[in-house]
Amino acid sequence: MADKRTGKRVKNVRTTRKTAYNLDTLFQSFKAIKRAEGRAEGTLNQYEDNYGYFIEYLDRHDIKRSVKEITKDTIRDYIVYMRDKWIKFEDHKFKPEESMTVGLSPSTINTRLKTLRVMFKCLQEEGLMDSNPMEGIKNVSEPEEEIVVLTADEMKQLLNVPNQRHYAEFRDYVLMHYLIDSMSRISEALGLRHSDVDLVARIVTIPATIAKSRKSRTIPLQPVTARLLKELITENKEDFDSEYIFLTNYGEPITRDHFRNRLNEYAKKAGITKNVHPHLFRHTAATIFLESGGDIRHLQLLLGHADLRMVLRYTHLSKESLINQHEKYSAMNQITGKLNKPRKVKR
Repeated sequence: MADKRTGKRVKNVRTTRKTAYNLDTLFQSFKAIKRAEGRAEGTLNQYEDNYGYFIEYLDRHDIKRSVKEITKDTIRDYIVYMRDKWIKFEDHKFKPEESMTVGLSPSTINTRLKTLRVMFKCLQEEGLMDSNPMEGIKNVSEPEEEIVVLTADEMKQLLNVPNQRHYAEFRDYVLMHYLIDSMSRISEALGLRHSDVDLVARIVTIPATIAKSRKSRTIPLQPVTARLLKELITENKEDFDSEYIFLTNYGEPITRDHFRNRLNEYAKKAGITKNVHPHLFRHTAATIFLESGGDIRHLQLLLGHADLRMVLRYTHLSKESLINQHEKYSAMNQITGKLNKPRKVKR
């Protein structure tokens, strides 16, 4: 009787085990887990971007996309490469050469590491990895630099730039108003739908699905902001079939990068030399809120932070305000008293 095995390929290595080591396959499993947990689409996209940077590094250094190849040393080498050798915007068609500087900022490096930290921890907890190469890996230390905010006058200059006769510029004008008034994150603003806005009561509900904290919150609006939102929504309904409020001129939701680029152009036209970006509206509005006498507990609710310490990190009182408060409330005013008053001295 002929042997049925003759001429057949002999299977010695388990295919499923081989697949289990594949980093791309594991990332897709991780992403599916986080989607099932209700992570916002923006967060999932950020996972995708940061994983892509890591894979780019592995490919450049001929490191296989296998968990068997990823060790703590791999991660540490990746950190050093990002800090000392990574060229910003390399191969980017629309970035000028002067923007392609060497080395990423500590905050950018830590953002990329955060995705790896969450991913490998998740995969280990799910039993898809035996060990976690991110365990014991610390963030790069970030210098506590003073965060610059815009003045009220600079805000006015910025708002004066968009030509409201053009749809895209009017949309930007409304979005800027909304960011200032609501102190929302840009991701929360761009994720807003018609059903989230009550223009009669002048309130916006940030759904838990798009809130970074995963908790919904309600934000009141000034009459001017509500009026502008109503005008934009009406404008959109005439030409577009979309539930989203902030759209491109072809009817798709605008992205944060697209809006950021447009902000840079407005800042140049307004003669503002500071780095103007979407999150700066949140910083600036929160700072002005406190300087005008707003209560920090109410600010905490508006910003959507569970921890008050996070509010203090997001708000940076201006030096001028600090000097004025010191002049007004310094203990020396009571201690020195009359000694500080001008005296007439006989010649």
